[in-house]
Amino acid sequence: MLRIKYSLVVVINTMKFRFARHTRDLNRIIDFYGRVLGLKVLAQFKGHANYDGVFLGLPGADWHLEFTVSDTEPNHLPDDDDLLVFYAETVAEFNIIKEKFIAEKIKPVTPKNPYWKKNGITFEDPEGYRIVISLIREL
Repeated sequence: MLRIKYSLVVVINTMKFRFARHTRDLNRIIDFYGRVLGLKVLAQFKGHANYDGVFLGLPGADWHLEFTVSDTEPNHLPDDDDLLVFYAETVAEFNIIKEKFIAEKIKPVTPKNPYWKKNGITFEDPEGYRIVISLIREL
């Protein structure tokens, strides 16, 4: 199971995590994150204050990704240091995920931060935002 790992000085046991990003093509994002990473549509909304959106994640996990579209185009560009890092729990899971990207003809990219070159493999989503797949490591 993919997990997002984080380090904070104080962690509240009930804390939930949501990453939200405005996008140009919601269906393309849903397809990519579902097909390649195996994320599920947890919920969707339409016409909420002129926004449509989706929550993607794994059922029962304490995190999810939110992607939205509206009449307003996104006003941001991906940066090589903008990363979503997913931690595989085993080497076998890491290899399965890596092979899914490769089977979809998504080539690895060289990360800007050398830490990720040594500790994972980096790909780009359809909008050029970077995704790192790494193995769980103790802090």
